[in-house]
Amino acid sequence: MYLTQPLHRNVQLQPDAIATICGDRSFTFAEMCSQVASLAGGVRELGVESGDRVAILSLNSDRYMHMIVAVAWADAVIVPVNTRWSTKEIAYSLVEADVRVLVVDDAFSELVGELRSQCPDLDTVVHCGDGATPAGMVSYAQIAGAEPIPDARRGGDELAGIFYTGGTTGFPKGVMLSHRNLFASAMGSAASGAWSTRGRVLHVAPMFHLADLASTIGHMLLGGTHVIIPGFDPVATMTAIAEQGVTDVLLVPTMIQMTVDHPRLGDFDLSGLQVLMYGASPISEALLERARSAFPSARFLQAYGMTELSPVATLLTDDDHRDPVRRRSAGQAAPQSLVKIFDLDGNEVPRGDFGEIVVSGEHVMLGYWKKPDETAGAVRDGWMHTGDGGIMDDAGYVFVADRIKDMIISGGENVYSIEVENVIAKHPSVLQCAVIGVPDDQWGERVHAVVSLKPGATLSLDELREHSKAEIAGYKVPRSLEIVEAFPMSGAGKILKRELRKATV
Repeated sequence: MYLTQPLHRNVQLQPDAIATICGDRSFTFAEMCSQVASLAGGVRELGVESGDRVAILSLNSDRYMHMIVAVAWADAVIVPVNTRWSTKEIAYSLVEADVRVLVVDDAFSELVGELRSQCPDLDTVVHCGDGATPAGMVSYAQIAGAEPIPDARRGGDELAGIFYTGGTTGFPKGVMLSHRNLFASAMGSAASGAWSTRGRVLHVAPMFHLADLASTIGHMLLGGTHVIIPGFDPVATMTAIAEQGVTDVLLVPTMIQMTVDHPRLGDFDLSGLQVLMYGASPISEALLERARSAFPSARFLQAYGMTELSPVATLLTDDDHRDPVRRRSAGQAAPQSLVKIFDLDGNEVPRGDFGEIVVSGEHVMLGYWKKPDETAGAVRDGWMHTGDGGIMDDAGYVFVADRIKDMIISGGENVYSIEVENVIAKHPSVLQCAVIGVPDDQWGERVHAVVSLKPGATLSLDELREHSKAEIAGYKVPRSLEIVEAFPMSGAGKILKRELRKATV
C-alpha cells in the first residue's frame, strides 16, 4: 500500500466526484490528482530528493491535504508540525528531522524569520496562504504550476512521515510511520465500519494530528468527500455539518462538549450526521447522553490508541456505547491489532487484573527518529508498551484506568482518575473536569479535582464530595477542589495534567 493509491483508484472509479471542499474551492478527484502531480513536480524543483523531509506548519486547508499526498508522490517524507507549539519546539523538530523545505500559511508566516535563525539548514519556505506571498518565500501557486511528474509510488515499509509527539516536558519525539503502518490502521478501522462509504467527512480536528490523517486515509479508501475548515469552532462546525451534508466527523470530547452545550445548538439541523468518532480521552456518560440528543442519527465510535500505533489500537462500537458497562471501556482490539495486559516483568496478567496495555501488529511504529534507546524501551519483542494502565475483561474489552505514571496512590489505595472524573462530570454545575494527585502530608497523595463550571453555576468542595460519595468509595472522593476558567490543552485536545500539577504543587 502507498499513500497515493486511493487517489488513483478514485480517479479510475469516480473522476468527476468531489474530492475536497474548502471555502469557495472544490476539486474533483481528477482535478486533485492533476494538482498533486504538479505539486510533486514543484517540490522536486525545490531540490527535494527521495526520502527528504518536507514540513508543513498550517491551519487546516485543502492545500494541506494535497501537499501531504504530493510529498509522497514526490518520493519524500512529510513532517506535520504542531501548530500549538512554541517557536523553540517547532525549531527543534525541524532541525532534528533535517527539514530543508517548510510550508506555511498566513497564520504562521510571521514565525519564519525566527525559525530561519534557529534552523540554519532550512533552505526554502513555501507560502500556502491566501494572502500575498511574503518576501523570501516561494508561492504555492508557483509550485502548483510546475510540470507534473509520475507518481513515485513510495509505499510499503518506506517512511511515510515523522509525526512528533510530546513536547510538554523535555523534547518532542519523532514517531516514524511507514505507509504500511498507516494503511494497516486505516483499513482496520474501515473493516470495523468506522466510516461511511462515499460519505462526507468534516476535517475540524487539526490536520497535523495523526488521528485526522487516519481519517483522511480511511475516507480516501472509501471514496469520500473531504470538507475542510481551518480549525474547530462550534458554530463553524455545526454550520458545515448542516450546510455541506456532512456524514462523518472526528472530534475529541472537549469539542463535543463545546458543541452540544453551545447556546445556538438548536439553530442547526444536525440530523444528517451518521458517524461521530472521538478519541484522545474517554467521554463521560453525562456528555454522551447530551451528545446523542444533539446528533440523533449518528453512530458513536471511540478510538483508543496513540501516535506510535498509527494511531488505532481498540474501537468501541455504537452498540457498545449502549451497554452501561462496556461504554466505560475503550472497546475491543481493532482488526489489525493484538492487545494484551502485561505486568512489570512483561508477562500477560489474568483477565480482570491491572497492568500495562501493550499492542502488536502491522501498525506499530518503525521507531523514534534518531532515538534508538527510546525505541528499544518502547517496543520490546514486537509489543508497543503504551504506558497506559488498564484491565481486560473476559470478552476482550479494554478498560483504560490511567496513565501508569498518573495513577494516584492515596493512603495506600490506587485511585484511577478516569473513574472519579466520570462521577464529577455528572454534577449539573460541571462543564469540564480533571482529577490529579497532589502531595499530601497525611495521605501521601490526595485526590484533587480541577473543574470549570457552566455559565452562572457555582460549586463548593462539600457539594462535590456529597455528590461523589453517592457513587464511589470514600478514599476516591476529592479532598480538594480548584475552579478554573479554562484548562491547558494539548494539540490533540487533551487536558494537560502535567501543567495542572505544576500550577497546584
